[in-house]
Amino acid sequence: MQNIPLAERLRPTKISEVIGQKHLIGKNGALRKQLDQKVIPSIIFWGPPGVGKTTIANLIAKELDRTIYTLSAINSGVKDVREVIQKASSLGLFGKDIPILFIDEIHRFSKSQQDSLLGAVEKGIITLIGATTENPSFEVISALLSRSQVYVLEHLSKEDLLELINRSISEDIFLKEKKIILKETNALLRISGGDARKLLNIFDLVVSSEKKEKVEITDKVVMEISQQNLASYDKNGEHHYDIVSALIKSIRGSDPNGTVYWLARMIEGGEDVKFIARRLLISASEDIGNANPNAMVIANNCFQSVSVIGFPESRIILSQTAIYLACSPKSNASYIAIGKAQEKVRKTGNLSVPLHLRNSPTKLMKELCYGSDYIYSHDNPNSEQEFMPEEISGNTFYNPGKNTKEKSFRDQLKLIWKGKYKY
Repeated sequence: MQNIPLAERLRPTKISEVIGQKHLIGKNGALRKQLDQKVIPSIIFWGPPGVGKTTIANLIAKELDRTIYTLSAINSGVKDVREVIQKASSLGLFGKDIPILFIDEIHRFSKSQQDSLLGAVEKGIITLIGATTENPSFEVISALLSRSQVYVLEHLSKEDLLELINRSISEDIFLKEKKIILKETNALLRISGGDARKLLNIFDLVVSSEKKEKVEITDKVVMEISQQNLASYDKNGEHHYDIVSALIKSIRGSDPNGTVYWLARMIEGGEDVKFIARRLLISASEDIGNANPNAMVIANNCFQSVSVIGFPESRIILSQTAIYLACSPKSNASYIAIGKAQEKVRKTGNLSVPLHLRNSPTKLMKELCYGSDYIYSHDNPNSEQEFMPEEISGNTFYNPGKNTKEKSFRDQLKLIWKGKYKY
């Protein structure tokens, strides 16, 4: 039994034992309420690796006393899906509750594979639970999304991870036989990146490497042992996110050499080309923005191109785009602007739309002065007409960057809004 990974040995046997995700399965969690009613919809669990997607899916089936079929999108196809649906249909003949079909990494299913699920979900033959680390808006077909509830699972907090370590020390049949002293935990927490499975497996590796009964856990020991054993690139694990973070930060720092190096690491690791292209598209907006609007066009063309061209040629398109982004002028002004605006909305609530900006398609609305006093901007470009609610009039969310393109924006805005853009 000791050859079974610690994460598997400690897998919870009931929902109340799950650490984290209290917003879903806590006392007032949305999923908890549905379980209490013994009725659940089809579900897409979206979250990073090692936060409990598979565990919670299995515990849902256990709590509702439902049959659960499990498929992995990596090695399953339409034939496997149809076989499960056929089995589920036969259960219905005997008055059984609707079985659950759990599909891990559902984002790896093609459109045709996802289409094969639709009929069974619509007819209530199965309740689908899918798990994905990717944004389901991009990777799950809209017809399936519209029939499912999307639940976002969060990284485990430091407190959650420490609770997990302490539970393993006190409850695991093998670890509790040793005297384990947690002198330092920073390295464990940092390497895990919020991934419970990764944390437990590294912890188990560190403890098992010490043959003595007394084991002292220090950052130095953890780093020495983990560096000897961790894979250089794990596209399904947390290191996958570390590499893409390094790629994006190299682009943001205008270093084409660092950019192409980290891109090569991802390509050599077998990363999904669409995953890389999506990150480049986000960077084109978040980090470059209006300093070079063409960056969005090129990044979008890159995504479309790699979607139809596979390896090895797609690596050239990715390289061209990534280097272009790295060499482009940078601005996060648009990114900051929407953040400021959203913060203001959260603080001020749903402020009324000023009367002069309201639509007035009916006679009654016109009588109520909807749209009255509106000044047509094409005829009066320098009117300084107010376009925000009175309560927040005068706020400036967008502050143009100091790059060439946005300097021209600032000059134009200074002509129109003399009080807002003085410098």
